Amino acid sequence: MSGVNAVAMTCSLNDSQLLISVTFGTLKTLWIQILLFFKCPLYVWNVFTANEALVFQFTVSEEMDCCQVGGQSFLVTNNNNCSLLLQFKTPAEPCTVLPGKRTKNSNLKFNTRTWFNASACLQFHSCLTQQQSLLQDYLRNATYQKAILVNEADFRDKVVLDVGCGSGILSFFAVQAGAARVYAVESSPMAKYTQILVEDNRLSEHIRVFEGEMEQVNLPDMVDVIISEPMGYMLVNERLMENFLFARRWLKPNGVMFPSYGDIHVAPFSDDQLYFEHYARANFWSQRSFYGVNLSALHNAAVEELFRQPIVDTFDVHILMARSVKHCINFMEAKEEDLLRIEIPFVFTLLQSGLIHGLAFWFDVAYLGSKATVWFSTAPTEPLTRWFQVRCLLQTPLFAKLGQTLSGTVQLAANNRQSYDIHITATVDQSGFRSGNILDLKNPFFRSLLSTL
Repeated sequence: MSGVNAVAMTCSLNDSQLLISVTFGTLKTLWIQILLFFKCPLYVWNVFTANEALVFQFTVSEEMDCCQVGGQSFLVTNNNNCSLLLQFKTPAEPCTVLPGKRTKNSNLKFNTRTWFNASACLQFHSCLTQQQSLLQDYLRNATYQKAILVNEADFRDKVVLDVGCGSGILSFFAVQAGAARVYAVESSPMAKYTQILVEDNRLSEHIRVFEGEMEQVNLPDMVDVIISEPMGYMLVNERLMENFLFARRWLKPNGVMFPSYGDIHVAPFSDDQLYFEHYARANFWSQRSFYGVNLSALHNAAVEELFRQPIVDTFDVHILMARSVKHCINFMEAKEEDLLRIEIPFVFTLLQSGLIHGLAFWFDVAYLGSKATVWFSTAPTEPLTRWFQVRCLLQTPLFAKLGQTLSGTVQLAANNRQSYDIHITATVDQSGFRSGNILDLKNPFFRSLLSTL
């Protein structure tokens, strides 16, 4: 079909074919045969008339440009600059016909944690610049190495599973501690780079790299130790912790998990500057003559959007108005379902009077070995880490006096964007004044970042 560089199709999936309605020259009714090759992966689309005459062939692969147009359409362009605009009847159907939009097991739980597909997440983690950022985090790497080497007895001559291994640095630490074999599982294309490092360091006999989701991989045998670095902002962002817990089915009885458990800390804070600074970011939309256009009708919407953003930064501990409460997750016992909805009730006794502008969050994780327990903390009293701290503003500040109590709940509800929606309710018990907020942990505001992290 030379000379044709764009085809528009309305598609409906029917078994192994797509039934489409299209204007393609004088042809009105066509159908597509889809040949799928998983090893590549790629699709060959053969377009036939109702009389089964082949009129057009289109090969779709992961490397091709593909962009979503609206909620139910995709524009796919091949190497010959031929484009297809695919218009689906439902948002789910592209998963069945586009490479990178499905896996061999389309029912993987990982797919339900992501917004339509995980390809963007996997691409991010496969970037060497991202891995470099992780490797340059001294506190992260030094803590893991210390936890592993000081508990050498837990690793020597043992079989170890490294979940989401990335560059494989934890696998190398396990070998340094005397591990007999390490199964390094990585779902992103970074696995290919990890394999190069393993071979170049002459550790192929000790480290075996598996590329794929943890739910897909079949390990040769059960393991004695599971290691991973699944932490995100507020401990659970990115929802990698669920992969960590899933991997436990490969753990032998009395096996070890590093980290072993984690604590999410919550405390109220007072920070006038932060509150007004954040509110002022919406002032752009209060302009009544922006190139002659009145933008002020969107000011309230802008404020609402900004206040849905958790703030990633660090702060002086003196702004905290009470001792933190913590929610503990025992990785040896917790179920994946426990992470879908995390509820943290709190009752704070105020240590000072003032306005409560929101709640601050940080986390600690513990590596519980046979010889020693090693802690890693992101608290504001500790050296700064790549996780910083996270602050969530209340929509309306609450005034409370010294000795009064602030009670309420933080609820983290998992969403399909590999993150959580944060629901906060808070009440000053003595006055009855209430406030709260709903925030999107997937869309934080990075207020203060260090170039080294």
